[in-house]
Amino acid sequence: MSPTLILIIIAIYFYALMAISYFTSKNASDETYFTGDRKSPWYLVAFGMVGAGLSGVTFVSLPGMVGNNNFHFYQFILGNVVGYLFITFVLTPLYYRLKLVSIYSYLKDRFGNKTYKTGSLFFLVSQSFGAALRLLLAAKILQFAVFDHFGIPFFLTVILILVLVWLYTNKSGIKTIVWTDTMQTVFLILGAVITIYTITSSLNLSIPEAIESVGNHRHFKIFEWDASSGNNFYKQFIAGILVAIAMIGLDQNMMQKTLTCKNVWDAQKNTLTYSLILAITQFLFMGLGILMYIYAQDAGVILEMADNGQLIDTDTLFPNLALNHLGILAGIFFILGIIAASFSSVDSALTALTTSFTYDFLDIEHKSSAAKKQLKNLVLIGFSCVIFVIIMVFASSEGDVISLIFKVAGYTYGPLLGLYLFGMFSKISVKDKWVPVVCVFAPIATYFLGVYFKTEFQFDFGFINIAVNAAITIVGLLLIHKNIKENEQTHN
Repeated sequence: MSPTLILIIIAIYFYALMAISYFTSKNASDETYFTGDRKSPWYLVAFGMVGAGLSGVTFVSLPGMVGNNNFHFYQFILGNVVGYLFITFVLTPLYYRLKLVSIYSYLKDRFGNKTYKTGSLFFLVSQSFGAALRLLLAAKILQFAVFDHFGIPFFLTVILILVLVWLYTNKSGIKTIVWTDTMQTVFLILGAVITIYTITSSLNLSIPEAIESVGNHRHFKIFEWDASSGNNFYKQFIAGILVAIAMIGLDQNMMQKTLTCKNVWDAQKNTLTYSLILAITQFLFMGLGILMYIYAQDAGVILEMADNGQLIDTDTLFPNLALNHLGILAGIFFILGIIAASFSSVDSALTALTTSFTYDFLDIEHKSSAAKKQLKNLVLIGFSCVIFVIIMVFASSEGDVISLIFKVAGYTYGPLLGLYLFGMFSKISVKDKWVPVVCVFAPIATYFLGVYFKTEFQFDFGFINIAVNAAITIVGLLLIHKNIKENEQTHN
């Protein structure tokens, strides 16, 4: 595809985002950026959240990872669906009952101020890394497809994306994102559908024949029962439940959108609908991955392999086929999908990071209107810089980014998961000042425990490291519990 054509597509897409921003910014109040005035239609939020949940990682990384991991990741997705039930019927009513803007305010009421700050800080670290890694993949593809041809270095490409995001989200924040995410979801799904159509047409397959080819393929293997494998069903399924609770239910980014719904029933309809659409869409993308490998073999596309038979850098499969082999239509919709992924990866993340930091650390709700605006802008710029630095640090990484994201999430979201489970399902009070120590110790202990089990027993924790991390956090909280006398002194 012509780099100039791609640049024109980017310009038109951004113009559409700015048009949405213009209309959603009318009559914006001080709270619009953070709460969307709590007037968002639930069905719009649900559909838009799919785009944020998919991002460039699912769009590019999920189809490619099938080549090394078969359909095993779908065990994890099935666990996600169960995790969303917990979010829908336990967490969402809790957040609405407490009328939270930052969901980490719950920790302050339950444990104390230091626990509250610790929980928020772990979210800030988790979300910064997650958003940066998601954007990294999309930015790399745009660099390869467009900006290399104009001699623009990678760091300027990343800066350009971050500046564009700032331009359309700066005024109305989450209210704008609810609408822009909907448009981005449409293009992400269209990118997959058009690619499937192009591949099946090239291979002269009808839709039933394509489904049969996917179902009979050697990579269509969902369940893994080997207990020592990181892809073991029970590890993946349980991890899927816990990661969904942590990365969605305990994530300011995703729950901030849910909390813009008018009431708790609308919010619950949103999360249930979102979970089902997301599971179906992820299955679609994994099926697309098998079709891509069938096409690559039929067309004689050479895929680089390591000595152990594993494919190298599977994230390049989709962009390589879409831009170089599948024709102009597939190329255009692939680029539209990547542009959507680029913006959806970072816009809501930056808004959530800004909301969490200003509410949890700067007490913005008690500031004047002018001070709110100034603080919000400074924090937004600050987190844009943080994401830029993380992207540049990981810029040379290879392999499927999706595995890296969930591996990192197991360490950063584990303490959050432990705090919330302990807080909701026990009435035990803890010594607030020691909670930060417990939450820092837990992921470190999880890492070394994982190394030990893999070395001594050839047992890979895989994504289940989040469960180990949360369990260590809970044990640590039990060790720093208050005795009866200390509880009485606290209440007095």
